[in-house]
Amino acid sequence: MDDTLLSLLRQVDTPTVCNAIEVAQGKRGFDAFTRGTVLASDPGAPAMVGYARTARIAAVHPPEEPADVIKARRMDYYRHMASGPRPGVAVVEDMDVPNAIGAYWGEINTTIHKGFGLSGALTNGVMRDLGDLPEAFPVVAGSIGPSHGFVHVREIATPVTVFGMAVSDGDLIHADRHGALVIPSEVVPVLEAAIHKLLETEKLVLDPARREGFDFDAFETAWAAFEKART
Repeated sequence: MDDTLLSLLRQVDTPTVCNAIEVAQGKRGFDAFTRGTVLASDPGAPAMVGYARTARIAAVHPPEEPADVIKARRMDYYRHMASGPRPGVAVVEDMDVPNAIGAYWGEINTTIHKGFGLSGALTNGVMRDLGDLPEAFPVVAGSIGPSHGFVHVREIATPVTVFGMAVSDGDLIHADRHGALVIPSEVVPVLEAAIHKLLETEKLVLDPARREGFDFDAFETAWAAFEKART
C-alpha cells in the first residue's frame, strides 16, 4: 500500500471503502465487514487504516494458568503489537462476548499501543476512560464499562472474529464509527481508482439533489446518468 492510497483511505469513511471494493470487484456481494452496532471512542476521528495485529483476551474469570505463563504471554503480546508492518491496527477479540466485562482499552493500554506506532484498536470487547484516551488513537469497541475484571491475554497472532468479521494477522483493516472491513489484497492495486470513480459517480445524483428546484424529472435524468456510470 503506497502513501497516496493510505492518505486517501484515511480521508474516506468505511461505507465508502465498502462500496469502492464492490466497484473494484465489478459486482455486489463483498461481505468481509462487521455486523451490528459498534461504539467509537471518538466518532469524529478519521478512519483507522492498517495491517491487523491480532490477539484474543478474556476477563470474566481469573486465568487458570500459572502466573509466570500469563506474564510471559503478556510480554509476548506487547512484543507482537510493537512489531510488524506499519501502519498497524490492534484487532483484539474478547472471548467473553456477549458477557464481556473487562475494559482492556483504557488510558494506559491505549497510550502504550499508540506509542508502538499503531493507528487504533478494533475490538468486540470493552473500553473505558473516555475523555482520557490519547488523541489520534481511535478505539472501535463493543461496549463501555468501568472495570478491567481479570483481563488477560489468551492467544496472540491467531485468527479472530470481531462483530462477525473474521480477521487474520496481517489483514488490511479499515474502520471508523460505522464499523470495520477487511480490504481484499487483490483489490489494493486498483482501490484508489475505484474510490475516485465511486465519488465521481455519486456526484451525478448528489449534485442535482442538492440544487434548488430538484424534482422527479431532474431525479430521473440524474438517476439515468448514475446508472449508466455504474455499469
